[in-house]
Amino acid sequence: MGESVDAFPGLSRYGNDMKLHLSRKLKTVLRRPIRAKLIFNPGSGQPGESPQQLVEILSEMQKHQIVPEVFIVHPGSRLESVARRAIRSGIKLIVVAGGDGTIDAVAGAMIGKEATLGIIPTGTRNNVAFNLGITGNIAKSVALLRRGRRLKIDVGRVHSGRSRRWFLEAAALGLLSDVYPMADDIGHGSLAKLGELFSKFVSAAPSRLRVSLDGRQQPETSAHMMVIANMSYLGPHFRISPNVSFRDGRLDVFTFSEMTKLNMISYAVFSRGGLVENAGIDHYRANHLTIVSKPPMPVLADGSLMGRGSLSVHVHRRALAVMAGSERTGRHIRAVKHDPRRTPNES
Repeated sequence: MGESVDAFPGLSRYGNDMKLHLSRKLKTVLRRPIRAKLIFNPGSGQPGESPQQLVEILSEMQKHQIVPEVFIVHPGSRLESVARRAIRSGIKLIVVAGGDGTIDAVAGAMIGKEATLGIIPTGTRNNVAFNLGITGNIAKSVALLRRGRRLKIDVGRVHSGRSRRWFLEAAALGLLSDVYPMADDIGHGSLAKLGELFSKFVSAAPSRLRVSLDGRQQPETSAHMMVIANMSYLGPHFRISPNVSFRDGRLDVFTFSEMTKLNMISYAVFSRGGLVENAGIDHYRANHLTIVSKPPMPVLADGSLMGRGSLSVHVHRRALAVMAGSERTGRHIRAVKHDPRRTPNES
């Protein structure tokens, strides 16, 4: 006991030989060409830059021995079908060059499959990539397709009326669902929506909510909105909480029940640096939940409106394989026990 490895020359030599073997094996793997399906959306981000972006992506893929089959997204493209056909043909790496909407459209076809999703963020917000630690330029993003970390992450599934949808970031009920589409338009340069956004915010009224978490009925509450988060950062890199994880098999449920509209604006401003404590937010965790609102409030999943009034949400644990950066922005910071009876602001 207490002997160093140097005291055993044979063991030390064995360790060095093993390191050399693994290094050579890694280099061999990285040199071996791999097939990929590249789904490139020229309408994401700055469309005028898309030809140059595509040329750069293909050039970088060539450097890294990635052999892509290219699909150019156009209005009406059925991207889930494109991804499914690629997977059936034996392609194991599906690469999306676009924004969050393009990623969402492809991810549904990859749930539960062995194929891996790669991301080259060329959209406006690139929030999914941000959560996964993919924050560099095209060259760095392509390099991660080879040298990044392959992770399996949780995915949410929301049902509202007859609508069904997978989501990576979050589902929401209420005020956020009302104002998000207008805020998104403003983010894309439509400043005329500012007045409409302010009017909607001022006129919004809370609803009574009946909530069930993992089969346990919660006390009825009144709230302007609820957010069911799978990732720590939402929309334009808005940090809902540092304790949200996309790998813990739980969805984080935030009920904005005791907040005035003015407090909600303050929360949105100050929580960019982290969760604002004592802000009248109840925080729970659950695998499955159902919510009914009266009067009916709109339902949103990853920026898309689905319906009104009620929703059912379930998490699928580690159902999607992705290539991520070595330092993930949306990593799980500390564990929080699941307890539907937790007190407000317990994170």
